[in-house]
Amino acid sequence: FSCYSGLPVLEDYIMFAKAKSLGIFGMDSFSVVVEADLSNGLPRFDIVGLPDAAVKESRERVRASIKNCNFEYPVSRITVNIAPADVKKEGPIYDLPIAIAVLKATGQIKADIDDYAFVGELSLDGEIRGCTGILPMLLKAREDNIGAVFVPFQNATEASVVKGIDVYPVKNIFEVLRHLSGEKAIEPCYKDVKQLSTADEMLDFEDVKGQHNAKRALEIAAAGGHNCIMIGPPGTGKSMLAKRLPSILPEMSFDEQLETTKLYSIAGELPSGVQLITKRPFRSPHHTISPQGLAGGGHNPRPGEISLAHNGVMFMDEFPEFDRRAKEALRQPLEDGKITIARTSATVSYPSNLMVVAAMNPCPCGYFGHPTRECTCTQAARKKYKDRISGPIIDRIDLHIEVEPVDYEKLSSKGREETSAEIRKRVNKAREIQRERFKGTSVSCNAKMSPKMTKEYCLLSEEASGLLKMSFDKLGLSARAYDKILRIARTIADLEESENIEFAHVAEAIQYRSLDRKYWGD
Repeated sequence: FSCYSGLPVLEDYIMFAKAKSLGIFGMDSFSVVVEADLSNGLPRFDIVGLPDAAVKESRERVRASIKNCNFEYPVSRITVNIAPADVKKEGPIYDLPIAIAVLKATGQIKADIDDYAFVGELSLDGEIRGCTGILPMLLKAREDNIGAVFVPFQNATEASVVKGIDVYPVKNIFEVLRHLSGEKAIEPCYKDVKQLSTADEMLDFEDVKGQHNAKRALEIAAAGGHNCIMIGPPGTGKSMLAKRLPSILPEMSFDEQLETTKLYSIAGELPSGVQLITKRPFRSPHHTISPQGLAGGGHNPRPGEISLAHNGVMFMDEFPEFDRRAKEALRQPLEDGKITIARTSATVSYPSNLMVVAAMNPCPCGYFGHPTRECTCTQAARKKYKDRISGPIIDRIDLHIEVEPVDYEKLSSKGREETSAEIRKRVNKAREIQRERFKGTSVSCNAKMSPKMTKEYCLLSEEASGLLKMSFDKLGLSARAYDKILRIARTIADLEESENIEFAHVAEAIQYRSLDRKYWGD
């Protein structure tokens, strides 16, 4: 710099420094190294390493925060490389590691930072703002044996879940430097996970009068992890029933809680102050949602509603009103338990082990088949309405439930209805049988059985086999429907703690596959 009058000669600068960080791609995190190089030349600040627009803008935030915090900003040519250079870097989370690398290169940080990683967005005055994806990044840091990670203070609750690594929540860049210099140490933010009971927070089946057949079907759905569709006139309680389904599902295991929390962290949907999601998700997207909003998307694909309902329930009210492409996006998740999003720059897969509960009216006016009210729709209007749902989608939904109107006597009855807690006890017993059955495999419930498992575990008595054969021929069932009936029958048998599938189990399972013939048949 001596050839440029008025500019200081940076004699004491280290000229080169590195700081560790982390990034997110799909469900996975990856290690990042931020390299800062100071060299002679006209003052400029370049960032390389396949950054997006938000990362390129980091240079302005870093410059302003260093100056406004009264640190020395180098008047030199600054080149920052974010490695690996072949992976797209997105978001402002690299502000803090870039600033640390520049300060280290100028000699303003003397401490060894090789065992630290830094994540966070900087404001112009040096404040550190919260970011998404902290949980998966910390799990990756622990896997890579990084000693400690500095994270934004706003993410402290989420970060406190991870054991085996020191996590330092910081509010501003001053706190980082004071800790590194030994002037004022920061306490790691690890806390024991609080296993909160969520039963009191949920809606209860005790509030639903009548609808015993629909309740029974939802109990079977919960016990076996089956998808279902409810068809009935307006005001019969379809939404009311669906919203209470999470209250009878088994409690989430720690692995399920962790995976669900990771998804919400990546999507930026984790509520403030929540350490871990312990309550099964219940997502209810509006029928105007786009296919990308449902399935997920973006340049670096983010989770959609299907993935955010992972380990929980997605309720699709007014099912025929959803965009046809959005409905068809359900095909892969319902079969495989995951959804793959392909873009020109990347292909990612997100888990989607969810229960889909759909609800619809039988016709546009809603009263086709109503016992007391006459349907005003023409046959052509009814056909057009039902044709909004394709045969393959209906075939992939396990339970077809007809929800009938409730009469006045049942609605005004003072009698006690069965509570969610009582139903949940039976569901838990059935799930425990399934856990023992599938121990050592990735299958968690009957609905997820492979065809080979279905053949192995769904053995029928002679009478049950005869009934299923007769129904298969008479109803014209598909091979997929045949497998689904066997799995439903297996769940019904589990609820009765029966080792074998009997005639009554198959008979009840078949009745849950009849609505497609009533409303979609010729």
